[in-house]
This record gives sequence, C-alpha cells and structure tokens, in this order.
Amino acid sequence: MESHRCNPSLLLLPPPPHSADHATLNAAYEPPLRAVIEKLKSQGDHDSNRGSVLLVGIVSPILTGPSSYQKSLSWPAAQSILARVYSIVAIVCARLSVPSEMRAGPDSIDVRVVFIDHDPSKPPPARDSHPAIHANNTVIVDLPTFVTAYHPWKQIFYVDSEPGHQILSSYLNIYEPIQTLRQHQLIALESGPPSAENSLPVGQSKTHAIVCLGGTFDHLHAGHKLLLTAAAILLKVPEAPAAVPARFIIGVTGDELLKRKKYAELVQPWDLRVANVIEFLATLLQLSKSGWADPDIIKKDDKVIARFRDGAIEVHCVLLQDAFGPTTAEEEMDVLVVSGETRSGGAAVNARRRELGWHELEVFEVDVLDAGDFIGGPTQTTTDFATKISSTAIRERKAEARK
Repeated sequence: MESHRCNPSLLLLPPPPHSADHATLNAAYEPPLRAVIEKLKSQGDHDSNRGSVLLVGIVSPILTGPSSYQKSLSWPAAQSILARVYSIVAIVCARLSVPSEMRAGPDSIDVRVVFIDHDPSKPPPARDSHPAIHANNTVIVDLPTFVTAYHPWKQIFYVDSEPGHQILSSYLNIYEPIQTLRQHQLIALESGPPSAENSLPVGQSKTHAIVCLGGTFDHLHAGHKLLLTAAAILLKVPEAPAAVPARFIIGVTGDELLKRKKYAELVQPWDLRVANVIEFLATLLQLSKSGWADPDIIKKDDKVIARFRDGAIEVHCVLLQDAFGPTTAEEEMDVLVVSGETRSGGAAVNARRRELGWHELEVFEVDVLDAGDFIGGPTQTTTDFATKISSTAIRERKAEARK
C-alpha cells in the first residue's frame, strides 16, 4: 500500500452466516458496513486527494489443508461472498452520496475487502513478543500474519456481538506489541441479527502459477476491486525466495483505445490507472513486518512489474492495445478471469489461441455486482444500480461537478 498521510481504518467482520444468500448476508453485514461508512463520512479529516481508506477484513476459516503450502479454498464460494459484500458497500455509498472509487477526493471512502483465515470459535493464538509472518501457497493469510503485516491503523472497528468481541480479543492479543491503541481508536458497531455462523464451503479449487485478466480500470471502483481480488486468490504462491514467481498478468487498456469513450477528457491516464491497480493489489499481496510498504517496481517499455513477498509474486501490468493483449502474445499462461459482462471476450481469446495451435485458457467468471435482494425501500432496478458504479457514470458525475 502506498505511503499514507493518514493511516487506513480497519473493520473486522465475523464469518458470513450459514445461509449466505443475498438477503441473509445483507442482514448480517449491512448494519456494520453502513455504520462504519457513516462514521468515516462524518469525521471529515480526510486527505485532500485520497479521502479515507477502509480495509474490511472478513474473518473466517476459509483455508483448509495440512500445512502452509498445501492450502486450498472454494473459489466459487469466496468470490461470491466478495461480490455480495462489495455490492452492499456500493449500495451504502450510493445512498450516502459517498464516492467509493480510489483517489476520489476528500469526501470519498476507498473500501477494500480481504479474507483473514481464522476460526473465531477456537482459542486465540498465543501471544508472541516477536510476531512473525507465515505465508502460505495462497494470497490469503491467517490472523497472526495479518496482524503482523497490516499496520498501523487510524482506528479499528468491530461488530458488537459475541463473535465480534472474540475476534477483537484475538486480534488485540497479537497486536499489542505492534501498536499502542487508545480507547477512542476501538469502535464497536451495530451488528446484524444473530445467525448460525459458517466457515465458507470446503473446496479444492486449484490455484495457478499464471493468472491473466484485462480491463480499463478507470477510476478504480468496486467492480474493479472485486475482479482483481477474485483473480488474485487464484494465484498459486511459491515459497519465497522462488526461482519462478507466481505471475498475475493484467492487461490495462491503452489511452489511444479510450479516446472515443464518453467524457474521454476525464479518463485517467494509463500510468495513473496502473498505479491504482498496483496500490490496490498491495493491500492483498504485500507482507512486511514494518507494516505498509511499497512494492519493488520495474518499468519496461509498455509494462510495469511490481514484486511482492520477496519476489514470490509478480504483478505484470501490460499496455493493452487490442482485444487480446498478452493472452495471444504469450503461450505460457493458465487461466483467464472474466466477469459476466466480458464472458464473450474470454471465448474470443480461446478461439484465437486455438487458431495459433495453443492450449485454451481455463476461464473463471466472477459475479457481477448485483443489487438483488439487498435493495429495500423505494424500487430500484439492478440496471440503475449498475450504472451508478460504472467508470462512465463516475466520469459523468465529475463532469457535472465542473459545471
């Protein structure tokens, strides 16, 4: 994460309810998410460019496996939870008139969602006077590693419920040697109705050494954050230092291809869009005992490479000048991540790879952000919801604000 004039805040959420459908998840998570966004909005001491940064940690026993480098998870379940949480965030921010994309000004709240592998029902980890980072073969880390690498915080929010207090207690038991927190920095939030808690479904989703996706990533918003996070958790992370790192290849549309977009004059330049992608991914990928730290970055012609976890993970942001990008320029890759809106692009990529005599990429489809059962009160269509968080809508809002 790029250096901050103001430290980010943390919200610790308990595991998702047993029945994690739209309505049940909304009942559990909407009250604390709404409360924390309202509090951050009211504080008003935001950085002039960034606004507030809020990291939402979903604390749940998401990983299974006998040892650190034999972990697995259910990717369909994990990405579905992410999509639903980001949907709640987008709806709450829209209702409160709070911009939630990155670098959106003093009134914005840049919300980022991560998983923390921990079972709140089990005894808390023993306190270590010298906390250490213990990575695994996924990008998701356990609670002790999260506590050790993610700091310092402006404030920590937690849910005022039994599991919420259990999580906070376990967290503070490890965190005490790292940062001294004053009482006003620990803030309890309204909880949703009590429900049977649930570890996410046990799954054996295969992770991969090379993951690819593409996009514009203009005014990086909730839909982009979902896509990047869901793709990142597909990475198979080697033990560092590794001769061959995991590679996350991201095609970022070049400026020339965007000149005919609506409100094209407000499209962010390629360098800034790449910087936003890398900074966001640092939230998921960077691990340093010193806390927030910038990755090592190398710029090569039309490519920017960011190295994380002592070189175990590389993010390659490549200039996208056509519909295929690196997927038809480089044979050695494993999977392509798309959304429901870009499904046809995945099919076109594999058709072109077949023409080249190359193996097809396994395609993973991320859920689109959906208002669904979350929206209550006045009638609002899913289409209306989707347009509120598109890059075009963000540029339109900025154009109107200039008048």
